[in-house]
This record gives sequence, structure tokens and C-alpha cells, in this order.
Amino acid sequence: MRGLRRTLDGGRPDGGSGHRFALSLIDSLANAEETVVSAVAWALDGIPLIGGSAGDDLAFRSTVLIHEGQVCREAAVILLVETDFPIRIFKSDNFEPTNRKFVVTAAREDERRVTELNAEPAAREYAMAVGLDPENLSTMSFAAYPLAVKIGGEYYCRSISRVEPDGSMTFFCAIGEGVVLTLAQPRDIVEATRAELESLDASLGGLDLVIGFDCVFRRLDAESRQVRHRIADLYRRYGVVGFETYGEQYRSMHLNQTFTGIAIGRAETPESRGAKIAT
Repeated sequence: MRGLRRTLDGGRPDGGSGHRFALSLIDSLANAEETVVSAVAWALDGIPLIGGSAGDDLAFRSTVLIHEGQVCREAAVILLVETDFPIRIFKSDNFEPTNRKFVVTAAREDERRVTELNAEPAAREYAMAVGLDPENLSTMSFAAYPLAVKIGGEYYCRSISRVEPDGSMTFFCAIGEGVVLTLAQPRDIVEATRAELESLDASLGGLDLVIGFDCVFRRLDAESRQVRHRIADLYRRYGVVGFETYGEQYRSMHLNQTFTGIAIGRAETPESRGAKIAT
């Protein structure tokens, strides 16, 4: 990180600096997002970090990154960007907590796998809470009935990726014994997304570009509610580019079932020079 920062510091003849942010692209199947994001955010020393975990269309077999023409696995790519355009990082979700709670009473933390919730088999306890047969749980179920953890007064989603043959559940994020999970219910995904983009547009005086990282479960939820085309219309209207993820990074946190990104506003002056990137 220090080397990347020196690269940017040495690239401006006027000695000044523009607006900086970092992008993280991480192999999700390495199960290392929390470790990587925590270390990178610390080294950035206040430069905001945003990013996403690579997926493979819900196959959960092989995710890859490409860096300088090379295919990389179990890796992360960090980009440090400086621009003269105004920027704002953001995080948006469309769920709210219910009163139903679960305590993780048994887990294999190195595998991100929960074997028991409330001292009962994990998949069975979750299925009972959402009114489904454990045999019928699917990615659509997990998208419609997310679990969340409360940190610092705010709820953050902890998405289930799949049910294992033994009835345990594997998550997209770190999970451990003693964690209290709250069953969440969805809000209107279209209106939540519209409100976030409208707010960014207003605060930046117009949007030039939005680099977004959108959880794949948000897409599944939008498809099940037959509103995916409306989300796509919003992304086109506000210039959103990016990809669907198996997890999102926001500052020093690894999140699930969110839409995160960096919004880039219009040039502050006619002489604005654009952006510089170090990787």
C-alpha cells in the first residue's frame, strides 16, 4: 500500500493531490476477505476502500481474477485511484430486522459453516423460522429471508451460500460460535436503490460514473419479485458499471447482500485532468 501511495504522490508535478479511493477485487472462494480487507484498510490510513468478491454464477467451484494478463486464484487485486472529480463511497441494502433471533451454538469457523442454530440443526431451525421445508431451501430462499448481525447499532447481512448434505449451512462471510443472528425481511429493492442513487446524484451535483458491486442475492431477489428490469433501468440512468458479487467490501468490513460502490461526480473545474490508477 505504501508503494502505491508513493506512486500517486510522485505523479503530480504540482505536488497536490486529488480525491483518492481504493478498489478491492478478491477471490471469494479463498474465504479470506475479512483478513484482506482489515489489513488493507489499516494500511490505507483513511483512504476509503470499496470492492467486491468474484463469483462463478453460483456454481461455487472456481473464481478467478486477472491481473496484467495473468489468471490468479486465491488472490486479491488492490487498485488505488486518484481523481480530480468529486467522489463518494456508498452502501445500500433493502432489508430490515425482525424479532426472530438465532444464536450460533456450533460452527466450523475455518469453513464458514454453521452446524447448529439455537442448539438445533442449522438448516432445520432456519427453515422452521421462515416457514419452509428444509429440503426445499435454495439460494432464492436465502435471498428472500436474509440473516443479519448487529454491529455498533447497525445491522449487516450475513448471507447463507448453501445447505450442506449434513444439514449445516455455509455462509459467504466469517461466522463463529456465539454470534447472534437476526432474521431480516426485505424492503422494496427498487425504491431503496432509487433513493440511494438519487441521493448520490444530488450530493455530487450530477453523476459521471458509478462503479458498483452488487450482491448476486440482490439479483435473485429482484428476479423473484419480477423487478430486475427496473433495477437495470436505474443502473443505466445513473451510469452504473460493475459486477455481481459473492460479497462486498466497504471500508474495513466485508458485507453481504448489499449494493456498494464509488460514485464519481462531474468535474469540479473545466481543467480537471481525470484519474490516475496504481495497482
